[in-house]
Amino acid sequence: MSLSNTAFFYGSVDEVYLEKIKNLLQEERVSFFPLHELVSISHEHFTHYMVCGTTEEIKEVLQFVLMEHKSVGIVPLPEQKELIRTFALSSKLEENLTQAITPSEEKIDVLYSNGEIVLQEVVVGDVPPLDAYDTLLKGRGFFQRIGLLFHTIKKVKQLHHRRFTLTDENEKILKFSAIGLVAVEYYNATFASKLIANQINATDGKLSLLILAPVSMLQYMSYLVTAFLSTITPKQLPRSLGYMRSSYLKVESETPLKVLVDGEKQQATPVELRVEEKMLALSVGDAFWERQSDDVKGKNSAKTDHLPSDEESASYLAKAIPLFSHASQAQYASLFSSLREEAKLTSTFMTLLILATMIATFGLFINSASVIIGAMLLAPLMQPIVSLSMGVLRQDSMLELTAARTIAIGVLSVLLTAAGIAWFIPMEKLTSEMSGRLFPTILDLFVAIVSGAAAAYAKSNEKIVGSLAGVAIAVALVPPIAVAGIGLGWGEWHMFSSAFLLFLTNLVGIVFAAALMFIFLGYSPLRVARKGVMIWLVIALVISVPLYSSFEQMKTNSAIQKQLTNIHFQLMQHEVTLTHIELLHHTQRLEVRCEVIADGFLSKDEKKMLKEVIEKTVGREVEVIATFRYKL
Repeated sequence: MSLSNTAFFYGSVDEVYLEKIKNLLQEERVSFFPLHELVSISHEHFTHYMVCGTTEEIKEVLQFVLMEHKSVGIVPLPEQKELIRTFALSSKLEENLTQAITPSEEKIDVLYSNGEIVLQEVVVGDVPPLDAYDTLLKGRGFFQRIGLLFHTIKKVKQLHHRRFTLTDENEKILKFSAIGLVAVEYYNATFASKLIANQINATDGKLSLLILAPVSMLQYMSYLVTAFLSTITPKQLPRSLGYMRSSYLKVESETPLKVLVDGEKQQATPVELRVEEKMLALSVGDAFWERQSDDVKGKNSAKTDHLPSDEESASYLAKAIPLFSHASQAQYASLFSSLREEAKLTSTFMTLLILATMIATFGLFINSASVIIGAMLLAPLMQPIVSLSMGVLRQDSMLELTAARTIAIGVLSVLLTAAGIAWFIPMEKLTSEMSGRLFPTILDLFVAIVSGAAAAYAKSNEKIVGSLAGVAIAVALVPPIAVAGIGLGWGEWHMFSSAFLLFLTNLVGIVFAAALMFIFLGYSPLRVARKGVMIWLVIALVISVPLYSSFEQMKTNSAIQKQLTNIHFQLMQHEVTLTHIELLHHTQRLEVRCEVIADGFLSKDEKKMLKEVIEKTVGREVEVIATFRYKL
């Protein structure tokens, strides 16, 4: 060990542990003093200091060393594991003493809170779990972590926002509402420091401040799930958090709040956080220097634009943190005004809808998917449907009636236009584009639900409102109504009812899911939205009954097709293979269409046997329409 004129001050240290330290340092020029003699003895011949004791006792010696402009090393107690990790000190006493007795040539920044040295963190208000160390999860199994997750969620749910004001060294003022703040100067393995590890440098003269300001429980839960159940630290700061980096910050709150320094010393707001650059010559481990970020250049930075700062949000969040976010009055007014206009029946709406219907109907007759897609893009029917969902959500009877009237008149015009075209066109051929809209299943309801959620989200965000065109293609509102209209023109009730069921499925799914998405985005409190959402949930459940029946039929058809496809069997003198199986359900019968590949011409009896084999496989009487191909 290196020789030096070193003073060792000890505070609340176990006598056995202190005696062990003295034995290990007996060959060194170290003088031992109890802490209460810190200011009473002469310090002229001491060039280096060592300290062992509680956190407060250590900080008392550090404050003295700063005034004397000397170097210092910390000998942590065995239970001070967080202090060991923060400064990369050795957990083995002999190695730690070697480290602590060696003066440091490098100096680190010092963070002060109202003039008091901060070694770990300053917590203002409540910041669960940002102020906790990651050792909280050490050795815990998956289910134990889930328990911690729910405990933290429960704790956050009981908290509420307070109004804060921050003032930096340039007298720039920031006002916002939040649950609490946590400030750090060194990487200390807390949840907070792990999130901003790439912004922490102990020699740049800047402190890092994290601001916990969730506007909904769901927003913060996304971070909590990652924090407690994943080993991966998010690369980007979660939306529920804000961040500031500065050399000075004055923190003020509307009412005095508890301020906890290093988990022990209590202060109260207002509190001044100040960093003195490269002031303390502290003996630290090599790992401490290795984890200092090189990404920062000593400049102030902030990520606070998304924090709730308006009076309305602050008042709302001061009561409790809602499950869903709360849209501001300006956001709500803008969206509601747009939806109210789109709910109205206008000449532009009718013109576009009839033109889209004509395009879709002709596309169905010529069996052109691209033409039908063009009609989907042109049709404006999605607009009043999304407006209807907002009316349902807000219990706005005027908006509901206006949107419902527009939808009803629009649907009726599509039916009549398509029926008229079908009546005038001199052919009644069911194309694949038509038949594809005659067998709605529960899967179509799922598509409508996802599309409705996407439509509401796109409508609420002006930056992505153009995505509504993609939603219109996904859910295809006009084509099934056009097919129903063609069914009317042909006098086919089954065709009309099946295609119209698909439209109703789309309508119900969009209204229900769009309402849920608007709730999630904060455009209505649950107490207002509950009634309307429950009504449409019941409607969705009712319409699910025939859809589920169709889904079961689709599963059965798929199984039958799988059994019949490429089946080989012998019919008297000829070998037969079935391909291209199609099943068509009519009111009284099942029609099986297939291609029959045979090694010779089939006799009448063989064709009869073929029908019997198919019926035996299907398990019911069928009508078989076969195209025969013969091997030469």
